[in-house]
Amino acid sequence: MTDVLIIAELLDGASRTTTRAAITAAREMTAATGGSFDILCVGADAAGAASSLTGYGARKVMTAEVAGAYIGEHYAPVIVETSKQGYGVVVAPASSFGKDLMPRVAARLDAGFASDITGIASEGGTLHYKRPMYAGNLFGWLRVDSDIQVVTVRQSAFDAAEESGGSSTVENVEASMASAAEKIEFVSIMAVQSDRPDLAEADVVVSGGRAFKSAENFENILEPLVDSMGAAMGASRAACDAGYVSNDLQVGQTGKVVAPKLYIAVGISGAIQHLAGMKGSKVIVAVNKDAEAPIAKVSDYFLVADLFDAVPQLTNAVQSLKASQ
Repeated sequence: MTDVLIIAELLDGASRTTTRAAITAAREMTAATGGSFDILCVGADAAGAASSLTGYGARKVMTAEVAGAYIGEHYAPVIVETSKQGYGVVVAPASSFGKDLMPRVAARLDAGFASDITGIASEGGTLHYKRPMYAGNLFGWLRVDSDIQVVTVRQSAFDAAEESGGSSTVENVEASMASAAEKIEFVSIMAVQSDRPDLAEADVVVSGGRAFKSAENFENILEPLVDSMGAAMGASRAACDAGYVSNDLQVGQTGKVVAPKLYIAVGISGAIQHLAGMKGSKVIVAVNKDAEAPIAKVSDYFLVADLFDAVPQLTNAVQSLKASQ
């Protein structure tokens, strides 16, 4: 029997969708091993976030108030101390939050670390984890043999959990801090503000590539389509490196991994690094004038056309459809 501790990812005092993907993974782990799972909310207004997580079947939801903005060194000590209370697996989302925080937790616990997992299996009660390797060109299975296992979960590989009924108890835990962590302080954050949906959580994502040739074309041609569909906007690494859009919009192995209901790729050839970040999408539509572009192999619908002709037509069609409804 293995009990699982889920580390919730919070933003502005609310739980993010990535947490619900981690809950789905924890449910699979406990179903395979006969254990239970708990949820730990760490951060400012952790109690407020905890109240939204009591209906997902956790044995209990714990809160640790840590004032101020996120600092990994401030969060790690309380997670480590809580993890030592009989848990066999500690799970967090494989988002920027999890990628920064959980290696610190694993190091403090002297624990094995399975990062960015996409699947779970059990053999004789022992958990095995599937994860991408070599930029997603292949997947491998691994086993973690330490007393406590630290795992991060790729959001696009696990459905967001739905509430299962009931109401978990809520408990407060003390937020301890190591002396070295006290020397680290938050200075400032530069965040891009947008009225569009969050790229990592949107149901529809429209991404553009280097074929747009300029930032002006992104703004004048792609953005009207994005906004008419109520979508989040993404981009290939080549487009970000060229300065057409900011780097926080990059989709791919070294950017954000997304799995929306609909992903539209415009002027993107489909390098393996980009495919690794979006091929889990439910429906993939691509527009490219090269009929042999690699992205055609993963697309459900592939339009061979010049984007400068096709995108305005598509935008007009979407706008006309919305006007008629």
